[in-house]
Amino acid sequence: MMNKKYKNRIRIDNNEIYENQDNEQCCDSPNITSNEGEIVCTNCGLVLGNDIIEAELRAYTAEEIDQRKRTEIRWRDFGPRTILPNTKTDSKGNLIDSKGKHLFSRLSKIQNSLVSSIERNFWEAKPKLKLLASKMNIPSYIEETAWKIYSYAAQKKLTMGRSIEGFITASLYAAIRIHESPRLLDEVCNASMSPRRVVHHSLGLIVKEVLPELGLKYRPITAEQLIFRFGVDLGLSMESQKKAMNMLQEATKNGLMRTGKDPRGFAASVIYITAKRMGERKTQAEISEIAKITEVTLRSRIKDIKRNLLK
Repeated sequence: MMNKKYKNRIRIDNNEIYENQDNEQCCDSPNITSNEGEIVCTNCGLVLGNDIIEAELRAYTAEEIDQRKRTEIRWRDFGPRTILPNTKTDSKGNLIDSKGKHLFSRLSKIQNSLVSSIERNFWEAKPKLKLLASKMNIPSYIEETAWKIYSYAAQKKLTMGRSIEGFITASLYAAIRIHESPRLLDEVCNASMSPRRVVHHSLGLIVKEVLPELGLKYRPITAEQLIFRFGVDLGLSMESQKKAMNMLQEATKNGLMRTGKDPRGFAASVIYITAKRMGERKTQAEISEIAKITEVTLRSRIKDIKRNLLK
C-alpha cells in the first residue's frame, strides 16, 4: 500500500516535479513522468497518483473538433497507405490557400476513383470480422485464417451479389472447423445475426471452391470435441467428462452407428448417463438446452448408447 505521506503530491510546474506536504522527495534524484495515466518516478518506481484528464468543453464547429480530437486516421492493412484528408491546414499548421484546396480536392477525388471494388469490400468486411471475432472471443490465429479465406473468396468474386455478413460468418466458421475448435454453427450465426441458410450456402461455396485451393482441410465437428465443451458449460468434474469420453468410445467399438446423426446428441447422451452415475445429476432439460437439441432426441440417443454398452 502506498505510504500516506505521498497521497497529497501535486504538480507544481511543467517539468512534472512533485512534492508532498512535508517537502520530501521519493528518492535522491526523482524523475517524475506520466505513463499510461499514472504518475510515477522512473528511478525508484514509486506511483505518485493518477494523471486524469479533466472533462473538456463540447465541440460544435469543425475547427473545434480538429483542435480537440485526440486520435488520427489509422493505417489500413490493405489498400493505399497515403490518405488525403479534407483539412484547411498543411502538415506545418499553415492555412492552405484556395488554389491549394482545389488541388487537394481534385487529388482526393482521383484517389477515391482509383480504389478498386475489392478494396471497398475489404474496408467493410475487415471491421465486421474483427467485431465478430471479438464478440465470440475467437483466438487471433483463427481470425487470421478466416480473413485469409474471405480475402481469397473475394478475389475469386464469390462474394459478388451476396451478403458480406454471410460470407464473413461462413469464413469464420470454416476457420473454426479447420482448427477444430468446439464451436457450433448456430453460435456463430446468432453472434453475427445472420440467417443460417445464408451462412450455410456461403459455407458450401467456401468448402467447395476456396479451401481446396488454399490447401486447408475442413474437419466436421465430432462428439468427442463436444463432450468437454458441454461438460464445462454444465459444471461437471473432469473425471465425469473423461468417463463420458470412454463410454462413447466403448459404444462406438460395440457397433454404435454414428453416421448421419448429429454429434450433439451423442455427446449430450453420454454426459447425461455419466453424470447420473457419478452423482452429479443434471436434468434432461438442462443438458438439452446446453446442447441445443430436443429432449426427445436426447432420450433416443441415450437408448442407442445403452443398447451398445450391454454387448
